[in-house]
Amino acid sequence: MTSVTEAQQTAPACRLCAATLTHTFVDLGVSPLANSYLEASDLDEPEMFYPLHVRVCASCLLVQLPELASPEEIFGEYAYFSSYSASWVEHARRYVEFVTERFRLDAASQVIEVASNDGYLLQFFVTKGIPALGVEPAGEVAAVARERGISTVTEFFGEQLADRLVREGHAADLVVGNNVLAHAPASHDFVEGLRRLLKPGGVVTLEFPHLLRLIEDSQFDTIYHEHFSYFSLFAVERLFDLHGLVVFDVEELPTHGGSLRIFGAHADRSRRPGDRVAQVHARERLAGLHDLETYLRFSELARVAKRDLLAFLVDAKRRGKSVAAYGAAAKGVTLLNYCGVGTDFVDYVVDRNPHKQGRFLPGVRIPIRPPEHVAETKPDLLLVLPWNLADEIAEQMAHVREWGCQLVVPIPTIAYID
Repeated sequence: MTSVTEAQQTAPACRLCAATLTHTFVDLGVSPLANSYLEASDLDEPEMFYPLHVRVCASCLLVQLPELASPEEIFGEYAYFSSYSASWVEHARRYVEFVTERFRLDAASQVIEVASNDGYLLQFFVTKGIPALGVEPAGEVAAVARERGISTVTEFFGEQLADRLVREGHAADLVVGNNVLAHAPASHDFVEGLRRLLKPGGVVTLEFPHLLRLIEDSQFDTIYHEHFSYFSLFAVERLFDLHGLVVFDVEELPTHGGSLRIFGAHADRSRRPGDRVAQVHARERLAGLHDLETYLRFSELARVAKRDLLAFLVDAKRRGKSVAAYGAAAKGVTLLNYCGVGTDFVDYVVDRNPHKQGRFLPGVRIPIRPPEHVAETKPDLLLVLPWNLADEIAEQMAHVREWGCQLVVPIPTIAYID
């Protein structure tokens, strides 16, 4: 195993306020890049492992990972395609219907999605005849979007690209960013790019997992190297304010275990924070997100979840149970590597994405098979790694109950799916 050690790093500085980071939020040891799936030919080769040591800034309370791997390394060969989740695509469709009506978008509007993936969302704007442009740095994923007829720029987003798009006539009435803010190590460059891209009356909506839910539900497995920052509303508002943007509305969503959708605009416009912003503020304060001690207690929650999962798997194997897993998701890579769970506990993992099938999970090297493999091998237990999609997966895999297989979610606590 090859690793980048803590000793090789200089003392990290907060990416939001530049204060020196001296407090640990959680240390998950070392882990490979979550989406760097292995080919069979890689199994006799060393892997690169990076510290998964998350810190919290005592000054601004931003939870963050240092940039140990560049975005180019992480997203150069990216096997995540949003369209393989039916519930996520439906979530996108409903969003498009909602914002089209609320902000009166039409054929004269310009919509730009940052991290547009395979066109899962923009396709619904295109169907409505609303001009849409995607920005997606992963070439293979962007190619799928273009095949769907969605214009896509294959670059990382920031100030320079924003300026160029505006010069080319693409200033935006709406900028969409779903689960991308956390992926930007240069947060200031990213948010300044949003500001420059927006028309004077434009709106930006961003969705990201809510740090409040990560803490409340022990969601440590949502931590991996492509997520550089973990946001509360408090932290995002501070970041926006530094770039002349204001959060005027917010929605709490069930996606990804609990997310926020924020609505932002230029601070010099007439929009002001509404009641829902105040309500989320109150919830964060009540949960202790303005108190450093809340963050310092999280490490023990991760340790408890690790011990519980290992105890469950050890007991299952001692009783002669066969165990498989569903979903070669990044959160599964973090969970299994942190817990040290390999093929000694889990025989294989299945995934609907053909780009992952036939490969192996990084680090733990568990083989990835198509979902049909479950019916062929009939395991006793099916561990659902993307627990945020448990209902969708339980419906897709309902047939496993025919031979008595039980579906189990590992986070926040071990639980069987009825």
